[in-house]
Amino acid sequence: MTGPGRRLTQQDIAKMAGVSQTTVSLVLNKRGDAEVRIAPETRERVLRVIRETGYVADPAARRLADGRNRILGVFTYEAVFPTESADFYHPFLDGIEECAEEIGCDLLLFTSARAVSGARRQIFNEESRVRLADGCLLLGRTVDRDDLARLLAEGIPFVSVGRRDDAGGPVPYVGADYPPAVRALVERAVALGHRRLAYVGAGMGGESRADRLRGFHEGVAAGGADGRHLPAEAPLDDLVAAGVTAVFVEEYADCVALARAAAERGMEIPRDLSILTLGAFTRPVQVDTDFTGFRIPRREMGHRAVQLLAAVLETGGSPQELLPCELIAGSTLAPASGM
Repeated sequence: MTGPGRRLTQQDIAKMAGVSQTTVSLVLNKRGDAEVRIAPETRERVLRVIRETGYVADPAARRLADGRNRILGVFTYEAVFPTESADFYHPFLDGIEECAEEIGCDLLLFTSARAVSGARRQIFNEESRVRLADGCLLLGRTVDRDDLARLLAEGIPFVSVGRRDDAGGPVPYVGADYPPAVRALVERAVALGHRRLAYVGAGMGGESRADRLRGFHEGVAAGGADGRHLPAEAPLDDLVAAGVTAVFVEEYADCVALARAAAERGMEIPRDLSILTLGAFTRPVQVDTDFTGFRIPRREMGHRAVQLLAAVLETGGSPQELLPCELIAGSTLAPASGM
């Protein structure tokens, strides 16, 4: 049985009726032709469970039913099982799997497009099988621009998990709305008396990084503060020498390293230095601090990406959505020293 408030899925109906999920899907879509034979008693058993539970099929599943394989591809530009980045991608995959189950689709993980001579993965090569799926979901901190352009040019349905700039046309995506979240954190720091702030990280090399840095600059300008951009490798001494009292760190692991360096120097966080994180960890790290920052809606992004892909398959177009990030109070932001 399902828990309180959880929506029934085709898999739930299949278990109750003692049949496969495929059989439930076929009954729902009234398939009973010569190629698909379902015994009358089996069909009636499925229909009885549907009546008794009040199950209503997701409209997206109906849209995908006709003339489709009901297979959605997932292409990842970085390996996701089981690697040091697995925990970062796991919530995305959870959301993708959850929604795919809800609409009665299978998932196909594309892994055959091997990178050549250490180059980054690309979707298209002589062994590419991306067209086996009805449409494809793209995962990666950065996505190959040539791949995006070719997907658009060839009319292959896809949705990127993460905001992407145009690539010969608008790219369909669902992403995290980073600029407002970073601006809100800057505003909190300024309200606590911080006037010298630093952004530590690349700030480039991918739309998500650029969006974070843009939010930082917008927040600094709005608050009349002094903001500077430093590379991830910037030593703590440089921050101290510049009089920085609040640091906004792009990569979670760098955030942890900075806090440890401060502790070794005898500094107390956040009394002597406030540290704010701008996302989830993408490298393995032992976390013993409740950092102030925000939560990236990764599971929600994966779930919504499947819904948008269903819409693309039905009506075409290039839907684009940004989901809000949830601020986390944490314990590493305090009034500037002397306030």
